[in-house]
Formats: sequence, C-alpha cells, structure tokens
Amino acid sequence: MKKIICKVTYDTDAAELVAKKTGGEFGDPSGYEESLYKTADGKFFLYVNGGEDSIYPKEDIKRMAAKKAEEWQANA
Repeated sequence: MKKIICKVTYDTDAAELVAKKTGGEFGDPSGYEESLYKTADGKFFLYVNGGEDSIYPKEDIKRMAAKKAEEWQANA
C-alpha cells in the first residue's frame, strides 16, 4: 500500500518491515493487524488492517514519530 501524508510518500513495498502485531484470530471480524515499517530516510509508519468490527475496519497507513515507534515495539 502507498499513501502520501504531508507530502511524504509512505510505501509498504519500498520500506523495511520492522515488526508486526496481531489482535484476534484469522477470520475474526474484530481481529486486526499492525505492521511497523521504516523508510529509507528513517521515518516510521504503521500499516493497519482488520475485520469489519475491528479498530481498523479498512487498511490504512499512519505515520509515527520515532519515539512512538520505539514504545510500540516495546509493547509488541
């Protein structure tokens, strides 16, 4: 997935996957997945996707500050 946020392109195909977290089980309508990526220039973002009843009912990309990415990884 690719998304432009504040004139910066975030692309899951071009970035490095750092870590992944899932909630629920496969096929669970409330289940979701969060994948932390790092761009070549050091920016972090989350790719999120989930079931229709989850906190992420559609796929999206959310930019993330380095400090927040560090905290996310500590809780993954």
